[in-house]
Amino acid sequence: MISPMQNTELIRLLNKELTIEIAETTPYNEWYAELAAYINNLIKNDFDKLITYLYRIDVNEQKLKTVLQQNPQEDAGNIIATLIIERQQQKIKI
Repeated sequence: MISPMQNTELIRLLNKELTIEIAETTPYNEWYAELAAYINNLIKNDFDKLITYLYRIDVNEQKLKTVLQQNPQEDAGNIIATLIIERQQQKIKI
């Protein structure tokens, strides 16, 4: 799990990068579900915008394709949300 400080920093980055509004005090499991739902909405309604976000955040395209192919029964929004969070955590560490 992530610390409260990491949680706040991740929310700040996501709000900035994805132009969404998640309160900084929102617990991880709640904002993760909100992020996954937002991504699923983009998949259905604005795929180009999702691609733009993924490039801006610098999610590894090959890793994304591989994970999606290896987990066809998993919710794509959850998979993409996890990869976005992993990438943002890498940025925080740097």
